[in-house]
Amino acid sequence: MNGHTDAGQHSIDLSGQVALVTGGGRGLGPVIARELAVAGAAVAVMARSENQLANTVAIIEAAGGQATAVPADVTDRAAVDAAVQEAERRLGPVDLLVNNAAQAHALGEVWRVDPEEWWRDVEVNLRGPFLCARAVLPGMVIRKRGRIINVTSGAGARPGPGMSGYSASKAALMRLSDSLAAEVAGSGVSVFAVSPGPVRTPGSEFLLASPVVMRWLPAFPQIFAEGRDQPPETLAQLVVALASGRTDVLTGRFLDAGSDLAEMVSRAEEIRRDDLLALRLRR
Repeated sequence: MNGHTDAGQHSIDLSGQVALVTGGGRGLGPVIARELAVAGAAVAVMARSENQLANTVAIIEAAGGQATAVPADVTDRAAVDAAVQEAERRLGPVDLLVNNAAQAHALGEVWRVDPEEWWRDVEVNLRGPFLCARAVLPGMVIRKRGRIINVTSGAGARPGPGMSGYSASKAALMRLSDSLAAEVAGSGVSVFAVSPGPVRTPGSEFLLASPVVMRWLPAFPQIFAEGRDQPPETLAQLVVALASGRTDVLTGRFLDAGSDLAEMVSRAEEIRRDDLLALRLRR
């Protein structure tokens, strides 16, 4: 069992919380939404595909959970605002936002990749979380409670040749996360950046089929070939643990799916003092 699940994972009760999960139609999103619902949260799922969202809602409801679909493109400001308002009308104020929607479609060297496709990756991975956070934060700050979890990637902490739009946007999302955490400090709102690690999803399958990835990032397909990828439930359980509020002392930090949260909480003072678990320039 992963480190963050050994401290009473199954005792976490999120009853009364309302969660909004973007990218809720496929990949990690439905798994995150399901785990939150199992823990007692009412969950709104957002994505562009109504059919996929309906499937996620059906799975959660079949398991006895509460869920609703709010279709929207996360890069469309008006659509995001309307979806958040609809989610809150149906379920109540959003306590937890999980910015999970992401894509990495612009594969190739910078001078070969299509600029519009490259920018679309950045918009989904960065503008989307910004717009969703902007939509829920006023209410969170007024109520003096709330959590935002941005699903980023280890790719944001290292060079990403062949997929620069994805890696650059994920690095920016890490910086948005700790900047936002600083802005809401003392308001009762916490912000986290989390990395799922290598997980087999439709998105990763797309990357694994790409000759660009094979050329520039051969270690990535090797992880899957050797069976070293992570199950999606590992990230979902981390999200549930963060949603519990037990780890708010780690706000603004970057956490991996396999993180031992109990150990990190015990080291919180050291982590803050030495500015660990953060994207920084080494001088």
